[in-house]
Amino acid sequence: MENKIKEALAEIKRGSFEIIDFERIEKLIRKFYETGKNFYVKAGFDPTAPDLHLGHTVLIQKLATFQKFGGIVQFLIGDFTATIGDPTGKSETRKVLSEEQVLQNAESYKEQVFKILDPSKTEVMFNSKWLKELGTGGLINLASNLTVARMLERDDFSKRYASQTPIAVNEFMYPLLQGYDSVAMDTDIEIGGTDQKFNLLMGRTLQKAYNCKKQQAVLMMPILEGLDGVNKMSKSLNNYIGVTDKANDMFGKVLSISDVLMWRFYELLSNKSLKEIEELQIGVENKTLHPKAVKEDLALEIVDKYHGAGAGLLAKEEFSKVFAKKDIPTDMPEFTLDNGIWICQALVETKLVNSTSQARRDVKANAVSLNQKKVTDEKLNLEPGEYILQKGKKNFAKIVIK
Repeated sequence: MENKIKEALAEIKRGSFEIIDFERIEKLIRKFYETGKNFYVKAGFDPTAPDLHLGHTVLIQKLATFQKFGGIVQFLIGDFTATIGDPTGKSETRKVLSEEQVLQNAESYKEQVFKILDPSKTEVMFNSKWLKELGTGGLINLASNLTVARMLERDDFSKRYASQTPIAVNEFMYPLLQGYDSVAMDTDIEIGGTDQKFNLLMGRTLQKAYNCKKQQAVLMMPILEGLDGVNKMSKSLNNYIGVTDKANDMFGKVLSISDVLMWRFYELLSNKSLKEIEELQIGVENKTLHPKAVKEDLALEIVDKYHGAGAGLLAKEEFSKVFAKKDIPTDMPEFTLDNGIWICQALVETKLVNSTSQARRDVKANAVSLNQKKVTDEKLNLEPGEYILQKGKKNFAKIVIK
């Protein structure tokens, strides 16, 4: 039993950024193994957008991990708090969503998360159930648990206050309401992103204030980098893999990530155990496994997860056909270069040419391509991202600009 508990705790720690009160998590896991008693793990989602990308699923993957070891997931859809708008990281007051928009987005979230979570171990909850009933007296009592000075310790609020950017009073209520959710739900553990620390700790504060006889443990997950390997995964930066992306697109996007970022994806998104991932890393290091093959396995797993068993293999076959038609090799040398590097210098660094003067001549002769598009500007400097650099018909290199 001790080995199982140790293994469970290692999987729970896996990829986490910070854990507060890990001892409580250990007690809950141990109690489950000894008595079969479940515990409750909360994660809140404001349904402000209907489509998830893999960056969002980092939290959901962690919830699924807890389900393996006795956790009942409290998947909280903040239909009430979404009408306020979470101010975290925002430089201005957020627009209020209509009730119709909130419910529409909530349904889409529910459909997508059950591709990862076990529905039988998940309670989908809406915080309007208890927050609407709180009443004026309840809100005043809730607000008495936090001072304005403490609220202004939050980085986003302090910056807005210093720059005289308006802060609506209802925004001060958001972390209090999120914390009160933990009181109403009798939560044992709450998880969230690193930017949610203030709000997550509020749950512990209010559980103590309301004499809940417990204080939730807090686990924070890091932000997943996008396809460029530099910035966080984001639709606005177009460096994301959407949960609803077509299987072929999803497969190709996973294969496009760097070999370094691949291990980050394995750690945060794969269902493989830590031991299995370690064996893959050893195989790549001692060259008994090729990084491309390991990355393909990751792509297969991710596609199967969101499109059903067998979808990954079909996507792989289609991907191979497309690359064969374009005469692009699926295996090519990879180089990490500095931000702003000159295109001609990049050609030299990747050993596609011997000199920058030769590179200039090749660009003028339309013999150089970047992501299948001819390079016509010999003064081009490359911005952060990942590219396929090609010289002539048969010389390729993958470059990652940091």
